Amino acid sequence: MITFPNAKINLGLNITGKRPDGYHNLETVFYPIPLKDALEVNPAANSKNKFTFHPSGTVIDGKPEDNLVVKAYLMFDEIFHLPPVDIHLYKHIPSGAGMGGGSADAAFMLKLLNDLFSLGLSIEELEGHAAGLGADCAFFIQNRATFAEGTGHIFSPVSLSLKDYRLVVVKPDVSVSTKAAFATIRPRKPVYSLKETITRPITEWKELMINDFEEIVFPQYPEIGEIKEKLYQQGALYASMSGSGSSVFGLFDKQNPIPTVSVPDGRSISLIDWDEK
Repeated sequence: MITFPNAKINLGLNITGKRPDGYHNLETVFYPIPLKDALEVNPAANSKNKFTFHPSGTVIDGKPEDNLVVKAYLMFDEIFHLPPVDIHLYKHIPSGAGMGGGSADAAFMLKLLNDLFSLGLSIEELEGHAAGLGADCAFFIQNRATFAEGTGHIFSPVSLSLKDYRLVVVKPDVSVSTKAAFATIRPRKPVYSLKETITRPITEWKELMINDFEEIVFPQYPEIGEIKEKLYQQGALYASMSGSGSSVFGLFDKQNPIPTVSVPDGRSISLIDWDEK
């Protein structure tokens, strides 16, 4: 069985407070985008190992046991005693980009296992298991525009479609430590309500919507801030860093020429074919 985990972007990201447990409260809008990995899982009845893991595409660092896809399988194996499996993961979503590639892979793995082995888990149950794997994993279970608050685990659906706009994602060859970014962020109440801002025309987002991590990340990695400025120079209606970086995206009118952003040792991806109905 094969599935195609997709990335996400953050439309606005406000860090609103620090919790007694050391984590931070935030608010953001997760939005799924059609940049995808490929994940295939097949039963391996005659295997002596519980799983075999075959990564390809973009290099994946670390041991197989540390990969979120494998962790998802082992989580369900402990509960449901699953048969051995062969796992093939083709990575296309950049790592360290703030686009949730690893989280998407894990969530889609849970959904795939639920279908492949007829586990009968509900959406709510899948979200609960996904939340145990990572902060934004649960978002990818329903995989739709979502206002998230708390630590990013309290969801409210958002009526929003970006299919009439061209999306350009730029990933420079730098990685930002999410842990370090959170360690230096200053929580504050946002000037404008993200829930209200997201309902306004996209042409107004530039003045109203922010990503709090940009003030931490841009001074350390000025090339990321320069990419955002280049996107605006080329006509972006709204541009922002996604998550804690390092990818930056811009939304453009589809009638404009496809913008090109030169990124030394990085890549720019223009996505115009949305998967929305």
